[in-house]
Amino acid sequence: MKALICGSYAYDNIMVFHDRFKNHILPDKVHMLNISFLVPEMRREYGGCAGNIAYNLKMLGGDPLPMATVGTDFQPYRQWLKKCGINDALVREMEGTYTAQAFITTDLDDNQITAFHPGAMGLSHENVVPDDEAIVIGTVSPDGRDGMIMHAEQFAERGIRFIFDPGQGMPMFDGDDLLRFIDQATWITVNDYEGQLLQERTGKSPHEIAEMVEAYIVTRGAKGSYIYAGEHRFEVASVEPRAIADPTGCGDAYRAGLMFGIMNNMDWETTGRIASLMGTLKIEHYGTQNHQFTEDEFKARFRKEFGYEY
Repeated sequence: MKALICGSYAYDNIMVFHDRFKNHILPDKVHMLNISFLVPEMRREYGGCAGNIAYNLKMLGGDPLPMATVGTDFQPYRQWLKKCGINDALVREMEGTYTAQAFITTDLDDNQITAFHPGAMGLSHENVVPDDEAIVIGTVSPDGRDGMIMHAEQFAERGIRFIFDPGQGMPMFDGDDLLRFIDQATWITVNDYEGQLLQERTGKSPHEIAEMVEAYIVTRGAKGSYIYAGEHRFEVASVEPRAIADPTGCGDAYRAGLMFGIMNNMDWETTGRIASLMGTLKIEHYGTQNHQFTEDEFKARFRKEFGYEY
């Protein structure tokens, strides 16, 4: 059983400024801002929604098939995919482009200034959802606008059930666009902020959205998550982390857990708990693909946290 994951691959360049932005940005001078920050610490991490979801799903024992457009600088990342045993057949390099990249500078108050270069991600519409009977589930995660629209349409045309995960791509779509995605999708997943935007732009309440799909999942950070399915709202508690290192990528780890539970026909409470634990395991480590565990280790942690085996 394959899971086709449509979304982005990206390099995350993370820098730390050993001071506070507010000490250097003068409010009365923002109209003529010209400022430089010394950032002695920098990490370059593998990221992007498709990359992160595939990485997490693979560790759970799933068979991810990521589909994305990347630049000619992708070779180090491709080597990482091979090392992780992730199928890269549908990760397509586009000549004359860079892989999508985020440049994130964080100050001592955890404020962030981010610049994002979409690069090859903007050509995601040149990839086509394959007609493969082994694909039992898909996801449309943040990517180029045209690509997200086309891949949702292609999933629907091929009868492949999929998760719509608008994420950071939410601002690209108006209410009509979002209603069309909801109509095509089988499941919807958002965080609480994205959920508020989705509800405002479509004019639909959480229960009304849930009536249009099999489940509407809203993550709420440390407060856990809600899963609206049928006439029920399941409340899934978050798992207390052993340490809080880096929240980046927790949502993608959660989504991998959702896919795993759905693929294995688990009930919504168990699926939500697997997803919740995945987010916690991620937050305990820096970067989006630096946490590691075996299937047995995950099952043992799940049993310890929830008191039963899935």
